[in-house]
Amino acid sequence: MMKPAALTEELEESLFGGKAAQLAAATRAGLPVPAGVALPYGFVDAVVADECDAKQQLSAVFRTLGAPLVARSSAVGEDSEQASFAGQHLTQLNLRSEPELVDAVSAIWRSARSPSAFAYRERLRLPREPRMGVVVQELVDADCAGVLFSRNPVNGSDEIVIEAAWGLGESVVAGLVIPDRFRLRRDGAVVERIAGLKDVAIRTDPEGGTSSTHVSEGLARVLCLGDAQLAALHALALRCDEVFGGSHDIEWAFAGGRLYLLQRRALTAIPSPAAGDHADEQVRLPN
Repeated sequence: MMKPAALTEELEESLFGGKAAQLAAATRAGLPVPAGVALPYGFVDAVVADECDAKQQLSAVFRTLGAPLVARSSAVGEDSEQASFAGQHLTQLNLRSEPELVDAVSAIWRSARSPSAFAYRERLRLPREPRMGVVVQELVDADCAGVLFSRNPVNGSDEIVIEAAWGLGESVVAGLVIPDRFRLRRDGAVVERIAGLKDVAIRTDPEGGTSSTHVSEGLARVLCLGDAQLAALHALALRCDEVFGGSHDIEWAFAGGRLYLLQRRALTAIPSPAAGDHADEQVRLPN
């Protein structure tokens, strides 16, 4: 049975899964990845099978990192050029005890065996039986968070698109809010800022897990990213270009004024840019 490994190590995708391998590469390159440990799929299988040695090692992972933690899926083949599995596999947030971490690992393992996950695998002609690794990391209690696409995912144009909201990024990923939207040229110039309606924020609960909180009417329509934060995200996208090449789908968060890279996957199914499609439109400011 393979043992857990820190994200500072070079991790094989075939053992630890795509997310772990990419986060490890980002960590070694000096990108701002929260500290974490990767669990190979054989180890995850052992935890689910209730093997004593595996559960003891998982307890040691919990004690090393310290609460609160997040556990993310990292299946073999996940976050690849061919298959992102976005929305198929679980992420478990704000884990505050060893039993919660054990339960989270088991829940993530089960999520790869849901009818929708099996159907996704079949559609892409992937092996039916998933091999589910897990990444366990320190939780970033975000002030604001969201996603970044290093190429416009709608029309394929060569520009950076950022969507952002207050609190944890789950409100954006799950479609709970209309996020703020920004478009940047490759040189970092901001060509569009559109304020969304961010009337809900996902926050960590002191008792564990997360809860949905109301955002005041005024704050809900205020842009949650300023020029300095947009510049930091632009720099992060350029560093990902250097480390990974290709195009990126990035999940990020700001906490205490610091930017964190939470996930990076290849941006799949990018349309070809339309003729005459440029990123120099007039800036549209929020009302």
